[in-house]
Amino acid sequence: MSERLSVLLLDDEPIVGRRLGPALAKIGCHVEAFEDPKKALERIDHKTFDVVVTDIRMGEIDGMQVLDRVRSKSPRTKVILITGYAMMELAREAMEKGAFDFISKPFKANDLRQVVARAAQALGVSMDLEKAAISG
Repeated sequence: MSERLSVLLLDDEPIVGRRLGPALAKIGCHVEAFEDPKKALERIDHKTFDVVVTDIRMGEIDGMQVLDRVRSKSPRTKVILITGYAMMELAREAMEKGAFDFISKPFKANDLRQVVARAAQALGVSMDLEKAAISG
């Protein structure tokens, strides 16, 4: 495994990628951000990511489908689901399907960094969250 954690970030709201991509880069992640789920799935088919962060509600293809695709291709990849429609049933379904974690919007960039750092730790990669806190 490379030193840097490879992260695919998928949300159909462009602001999410613009905001969270740099936030994850600050803790040493190599981030590829996507707004189009089809393009993200094509990329997932060609590259194995350490972590996939995906919104759940995105129209034609939803985050649960992305979770299924990632889990069938790479069971090692940690999938973190984010949504503005937090419901216990949805969270339970996601966890049963193998999601690493589930985050409800709105959340702070540091909330996601902490979950990604836990995913990294589960993969045996350490991350410097203190450095990210100092640099913003």
